[in-house]
Amino acid sequence: MEDLNHPLNEEEIEQLDQFLLNRIDDHLITEEMDEGIFDISTLDGFLTAVVSGPVTIPPSVWLDSVWGDFEPEWDNEEDFSEVLALLIRHMNGIVQTLMEYPEDFEPLYLERILDDRSYIIVDEWCEGYLRGTQLSSEQWQTGGEEIATLLNPILSFTAVTDWKGHDHTDDEVETIQKTIAPNAREIHAYWLTRRDDLPQEELITNHDQPPVGRNDPCPCGSGKKYKKCCLH
Repeated sequence: MEDLNHPLNEEEIEQLDQFLLNRIDDHLITEEMDEGIFDISTLDGFLTAVVSGPVTIPPSVWLDSVWGDFEPEWDNEEDFSEVLALLIRHMNGIVQTLMEYPEDFEPLYLERILDDRSYIIVDEWCEGYLRGTQLSSEQWQTGGEEIATLLNPILSFTAVTDWKGHDHTDDEVETIQKTIAPNAREIHAYWLTRRDDLPQEELITNHDQPPVGRNDPCPCGSGKKYKKCCLH
């Protein structure tokens, strides 16, 4: 039996990234459809939120959010089991780091090389994290201003804030980006001590709900609309 607690190596991370990217036919019309998650950075952010939040989200729920409207057509059970094992192992790797070595936790960002300089791209990771919070948005709101403040830099690099995190100088953007990892660690620690206080039978939101709109209440608990939240 495969050890599901063994973190993915670089080759397996690339394998999972390619699977997510290639599962949707380029010729399909996906307008107004939920494409789900199609890169490893978005998945990493998504699973970080799933394992860090106020409630326990079972794979039967978060897998639907990974696929969106495009669940893969599996040739056989072995193919499904192989991909599921990669997903579970990556999730467990995040859990292990946050629980045992929190200071070692680092988001899996994308990188871009421009003029011989490497730049990190945090947007996909942050969008994934936001997607993870939407699976139990009502419970996230119970975190109030403390969680809202910790989520600010993450949500500032997502569409719901019109990517306000980029409306700064390069140095300021870099400073905001550097707060994402420690804030993610703090969010995990915050909910870890409170998770048992929440009624488990109410944890799972309907995963068929449409994504939270810009005029809906922000799941961070600030009480503001999405478009008015965070760095606005």
